[in-house]
Amino acid sequence: MDFNAQPIGIYIRVVAIISLLLGLNDAARLLGVGLGDVSPVATMGMTGFVYLGIFGLSRLFAAVGLWIKASWGAVLLVGATAVELGLYLFGNTDVRMSALGFAVRLVLLASILIIFILSIRLERARAAD
Repeated sequence: MDFNAQPIGIYIRVVAIISLLLGLNDAARLLGVGLGDVSPVATMGMTGFVYLGIFGLSRLFAAVGLWIKASWGAVLLVGATAVELGLYLFGNTDVRMSALGFAVRLVLLASILIIFILSIRLERARAAD
């Protein structure tokens, strides 16, 4: 996939910034920012802490991949976000998020899928010329 086309490039950078902010928010939750003296592991449980660490780290790596316009960044973001939303929707108690967090992740997943569709359409248009 060619993410270097001008209209897609700006859109990818915006998605990368959103992914970076979500990853940094996850990292802050892992560090226990705003919890006071309470341990984040005690609050979330060990499994929830590990899930949050994996999803947060993958979102940070995906943000870097999207910023440099590498296709692996988009694949990593789709995979991590889809798994996280799937776990949440199927009722896993270890994956917790607010309604706003759910909406942001849903918009992030939809936007990266739109990027995939746009890049495929641009490749087909170039091949037809």
